[in-house]
Amino acid sequence: MAATATGVHHTSYASELRLRHTTAERLRLVLMVSAVLALPWLVNGYWLGVVNTIGIAVIGAVGLNILVGFTGQISLGQGGFLAVGAFTSALLAQRAGLPVPLAMLAAVLVTAAVGAFFGLPALRLKGLYLAIATIASQEIIVFVIRRWGWLTGGQGFLDVDRLTLFGWRVPRTSFEFTWYWIIAGLAVVAVITARNLFRTTLGRSFMAVRDQDIAASAIGVDLTRTKLVAFAVSSGYVGLAGALTAHYTQTVTWERFTIDVSIQYLAMIIVGGLGSVAGAVYGAAFIMLLPPLLAELATGVRAWAPFVSDRLPAVQAATFGLVIVLFLLFEPRGLDRVWHRTKDYIRFWPFRY
Repeated sequence: MAATATGVHHTSYASELRLRHTTAERLRLVLMVSAVLALPWLVNGYWLGVVNTIGIAVIGAVGLNILVGFTGQISLGQGGFLAVGAFTSALLAQRAGLPVPLAMLAAVLVTAAVGAFFGLPALRLKGLYLAIATIASQEIIVFVIRRWGWLTGGQGFLDVDRLTLFGWRVPRTSFEFTWYWIIAGLAVVAVITARNLFRTTLGRSFMAVRDQDIAASAIGVDLTRTKLVAFAVSSGYVGLAGALTAHYTQTVTWERFTIDVSIQYLAMIIVGGLGSVAGAVYGAAFIMLLPPLLAELATGVRAWAPFVSDRLPAVQAATFGLVIVLFLLFEPRGLDRVWHRTKDYIRFWPFRY
């Protein structure tokens, strides 16, 4: 099959179910894997730290997109669920003495259960009303964390020991480098799992509920089970992101999980593209790269535009809002759609379609 095939024709179900159908798609996969493997040797420690935060954000954004983009259930409680995952994993590892992998697994399960519980309003609410209900979950979780002194021993934060696996501890000299492989590995697993989820009956039921829940119910989809499972699966992803945040930053505090974080994650899937696993990856990378790139820009123009550097937080906030507005106006389907249009232009050139 040619690299720029004009059509993809299947002669078997196995062929249709493949994730990659053309030579061009397989070549792009090889290039992407090569870039991931080479990246830690090509950037310095600062930018490697930024890449690590992107990897954690990718996991959380994919989870949120499962709920919002694929199931159509709006959620503004992402920060709260991140906090549940972070505090659960930190407490189990620090106080209960569980190995970190088991603590993180428990954090995923606990966050999934909490997400399913707070997803109960989705059985009766939609749209704006559901969004308000999820904001309530965010505020309830943060309120409990702030007021429950036992969680932090009255300090307001938790210190987490450097990651130790089977007696081996992450060395300080290669901290970011080592964490890169851990985070990248988990992010890849999360993306592949999500991509395959929507090839299953459960994933298709999510999309049926999103497109028309009454019609989905008419063809036999259990709306109650599907919505609660969507909240649980989404929150499980977010719990993993929270657990990674706890062990990577080595400090857990409620200030990392405010409503601003929930809005930031929602921006990721809007900019990347709702209903697209790849879009969640693009959006997470874009939104997480925006602040450091603006900081670099402010440093570069400091000589002739010092007001940009002096008001950097305000500039970052304004740019963040402007980006969301521009995407909603000019490309509501996000970066994923931009990428698809670019591929189509190249594939069909010199014809328009």
